[in-house]
Amino acid sequence: MLRDYIIPAILLLCSSFSWFIGVNYFINEFYQLSWTFLLFALIFIGYIIITKNFSPGFIKDERTRYSFNKGIMIVSFVVGLFVLFRIWVEDTESLIVSYGILAAGIAIAIQDVFRNFVGGIIIAAMSVYRVGDRVEIGGTFGDVMDIGLMSTTMMELSDWDSGEQPTGRISVMPNSFVISEVVYNYTKDHNFIWDEITIPLTYDSDWKEAISDFLNIVRSETGDISLSAEKEIERLGEKYYLPKKVTEPFVYVKITDNWIELRLRYVTDAKNRRIQYDRLNRILAEKIFSSDKYSIGSENMEISGKQEIYLLKKS
Repeated sequence: MLRDYIIPAILLLCSSFSWFIGVNYFINEFYQLSWTFLLFALIFIGYIIITKNFSPGFIKDERTRYSFNKGIMIVSFVVGLFVLFRIWVEDTESLIVSYGILAAGIAIAIQDVFRNFVGGIIIAAMSVYRVGDRVEIGGTFGDVMDIGLMSTTMMELSDWDSGEQPTGRISVMPNSFVISEVVYNYTKDHNFIWDEITIPLTYDSDWKEAISDFLNIVRSETGDISLSAEKEIERLGEKYYLPKKVTEPFVYVKITDNWIELRLRYVTDAKNRRIQYDRLNRILAEKIFSSDKYSIGSENMEISGKQEIYLLKKS
């Protein structure tokens, strides 16, 4: 606890020392330097009090507390920057001009840095995503681990077809992507997504009974998440325009030239999709192989051609 106040204590000592020199030697710059050290000390103390003492007791959710602390850091940085200019630029007109020059200089000289900084403010202010969310940004897919002033750090995941498994690589994305790219958030305001399993059956299978059996299995395995998803959709409808969606499992039928294709559509937890997908496939496989009324279809190929046969006369 006391270790957190070492830096503010050093800054306060520097402020006192600068004030002492300014008083004794009548050097105006040391007055300004003293105020600068005092400003930094107060920012440090305020940040420590809010994030270490206030937020843990007031905000119980860990992700929300982390985002709140990041927001306090951004606000402290912006406020400190403007107050710093006010300390060192005494004339009001000069202060306004200085702010204008500062803004223009930042916009021109460090455009990318400025865009990243603005992107960080947009992420924090609009809650585009939070720590722990599963997102896809600029073609990179992963779980958000940290949101900084300039960049976002993610644990990279494999693509949809590969089961969204962690690759072990850490991806650092510039925050400017939220300005110019589409951000796909899998867990913003809700924790579910729709998934499908495709099962091909032979034409001599009892596909109607197969549909009934498969639906019973999927309903049994996804009943709880379906009810939860329905409640979350109702809450989403209060925030956005969202027509009511069906969360109950359903089977779509498609006729092909080789088999009858059944597509099982169901709701699953966004971060446990691979686990649910695997569990359902195992149960469905056991059901299919133990039944004599339907079987898995495979692709058939009809080969046609012309063959000539020559008979050799034995002499």
